[in-house]
Amino acid sequence: MLIHEGETRSPAADRALALSLAGVAGALNTAGFYAVGLYASNMTGNVSAISDRTGTGDLVLAAQACLLVVLFVLGATTSTLMIRRRRRKAGPGAYAYSVCAEALLLVAVGLLVLPLAEPVRSHTLVLGLSFILGLQNAAVTKISEARVRTTHVTGMITDIGIELARWLDRDASASDRLKPHDPVRLRLYLLTVGAFLGGGLVGVVAYRLVGVALLFAAAAVLACLALPALRR
Repeated sequence: MLIHEGETRSPAADRALALSLAGVAGALNTAGFYAVGLYASNMTGNVSAISDRTGTGDLVLAAQACLLVVLFVLGATTSTLMIRRRRRKAGPGAYAYSVCAEALLLVAVGLLVLPLAEPVRSHTLVLGLSFILGLQNAAVTKISEARVRTTHVTGMITDIGIELARWLDRDASASDRLKPHDPVRLRLYLLTVGAFLGGGLVGVVAYRLVGVALLFAAAAVLACLALPALRR
């Protein structure tokens, strides 16, 4: 799942990537929203919030949304640099280092926010998660050549609509030069959205029950995913 990249990846590898990492991202995203009312990975909503809050004069919330966007970008930048540098030494297995780094950062953020009081704890939590999810999204995007996106589902839902249109128009002749319906990709998109949704449900329930310990559980899941590739 974390070794092969681009066109060398099998549909099963993409589905495993989507199921596991989209589930983790959904859980972390909803935990952040439950904690403080801000999304750690929904950059469309955060950019819109910058415009809205600035226009209404709420500059504090506008600055918070802006900081989330900046941290997400920094996470994606860090992940890409890490992968590029590791690939010079370790080949495609470098993607596992990014997932392992995500697990370590989740533990670090969890330990950082544990002694903090509210509302500082919740705000610090969502800021840390934004950087971490930016890190994850860049790694997934690069290894799958953008077939899989795990930290947001707008693109996936759009792709579902496109594939449904191709399915409805499946009687078009070959001379039309139109891309045919791809059931494998449609299943991948549906799985990604379903995993994000299911992970979100688990995340909000788990955060209400165990709080910051959710981050440690997510880190353990990511470590289990990365270690086989690191050993290989």
